[in-house]
Amino acid sequence: MHDPTPDTGLGSFAAVLAGELPGAWTSTYHPDRGGNNVHHTLTDRVWDMNEVADALAKRTVEHCAVLTRDDGTHLFVADSLGHGEGYLIAAMAPTDVPAEAFRSVREPDGIAVAADPFSAAEDIHYDLLPRYDKALAHVRNNAARLAASPAAEPERVVMTWSGDALVVDKPDRPDVAQALTDYGFAFDAESDAFVLSGDSSARQAASVQAASHRLSELGIGVVLPTRKARPALGTTAVAPPSPPVTSPHRNR
Repeated sequence: MHDPTPDTGLGSFAAVLAGELPGAWTSTYHPDRGGNNVHHTLTDRVWDMNEVADALAKRTVEHCAVLTRDDGTHLFVADSLGHGEGYLIAAMAPTDVPAEAFRSVREPDGIAVAADPFSAAEDIHYDLLPRYDKALAHVRNNAARLAASPAAEPERVVMTWSGDALVVDKPDRPDVAQALTDYGFAFDAESDAFVLSGDSSARQAASVQAASHRLSELGIGVVLPTRKARPALGTTAVAPPSPPVTSPHRNR
């Protein structure tokens, strides 16, 4: 038989509740430490955007408890808002998944329960845990998909030859445009591109090297196609010889 007058202290309540929930649970009580609490490390993980989140926003948590299931599931237990009897129970978000995995996942909002741990266990089993398990499965699925997705293409700046000049299409990032400008590229409004003059091949090569180094520091790769060789000045490309022409003749 249930104790008709259960101890309603938060620590005792949580300990009894852990024994009544389905599965293997343990309870850890986090007492008031005279204002030197670090309970925010626990409340920051409360996975709720409803009643429990509202209560935590309105007051400082002086003491609390955490219930832990053998599979790593965590539930947060705190006093109810106000002076009435009862407690607030909320799921705690996992910490081993990236923040992006929570996108579009509905929070498994917590519940208020009576000070009786036996009835509270039923409310958690039939109300909170199904929502929590569903949300957790969604988050785990998102995390797996993120881990399996291919890495994003690295950003690159492509330099192309236009005669003796090097041309770079105007980048979207201002810091990339500044790097090009700092090392000799001039913006040409007509072509909407940055142009590095080829008046001095030595100076042009030094500018490309310096700009490439700076862009690398910004996480930007540089693609510079090999320049096609041109005939030396004062020479003319030799045309390939024409195939010999055989004169027609008659057989005698």
